[in-house]
Amino acid sequence: MRTKLLTAAAVALCVTATGLHAQRQLTLMATVTDPGGAEVAALTPGDIKFAENGADGKALKVEAIDSVPKLQILIDNGVGISADSLTDLRNGVRGLIEALPLTLEVTLVTTAPQPRFLERATTDHAKLLSAVNRLSPDSGAGRFAESLYEATDRIDRDEKGRYTIVAFGTSSGDAQVRESDIQKTVDRVRQRGTTVHVVLLTSMRGTSGGVVQEELGQLLANNSRGRFEKIAVANRVATLLPEIGAEVAKTLGGASRQFRITVERPNGASGDLGKMSLGVVGKLVSNVSVASK
Repeated sequence: MRTKLLTAAAVALCVTATGLHAQRQLTLMATVTDPGGAEVAALTPGDIKFAENGADGKALKVEAIDSVPKLQILIDNGVGISADSLTDLRNGVRGLIEALPLTLEVTLVTTAPQPRFLERATTDHAKLLSAVNRLSPDSGAGRFAESLYEATDRIDRDEKGRYTIVAFGTSSGDAQVRESDIQKTVDRVRQRGTTVHVVLLTSMRGTSGGVVQEELGQLLANNSRGRFEKIAVANRVATLLPEIGAEVAKTLGGASRQFRITVERPNGASGDLGKMSLGVVGKLVSNVSVASK
């Protein structure tokens, strides 16, 4: 679900959610700030304007949640990238980390032959940089889709985390992925408002896959305010990942408070969602997503 930012005094935030099946009541997550970008301390149901397909619904409950920005970095170290390119890969990941705020919690995961922690979640960036030195090639294929599934599962279990994912993948691996797992990954990203940046290297070695990685990567990035980059040469990763790190650092500021808003759909609707709007008079509304609960 693509997020849009606007002042709700005149117009409401429109979110297209066709194809989603929901109950009569929905739970929405949203960031609400004043016109200057400062956090709003509290809201009441009476402050909320909600509609679906032009018909007014009703806000039932509003809860403030203070979120903490966090980052997961997923790294394909498999056969899709040659051992000769290991230095470029290490330099890219190292530069990405160095571009980030020192207080940011970061998790490092390698994806070949299956997702494994290179360094568990920590704010110790010296420890993270040291972990990059342990990054080594594996003879198996990277599990791009599986690593994203597991990353979003970790996010789903962390109620107060406000996450970004940076995933480096290759076109090797992921020849067979369960459609239900892909859908679950997409749903989790949408429900939590996670931003996903993807770098995909089109490998000349072991090109048994690539379609799944590219389609999933584009879908997640394009619908989460993220960036999708397809590259043909491995040395580009050394400069591209630090660029993305700098972009991530810029987006981590601003309001950390989100609001969980329970709304009742108009006219007793309970089927597929139509075109929804959410607004707060005199405030800015952004990062709207339909939560799973």
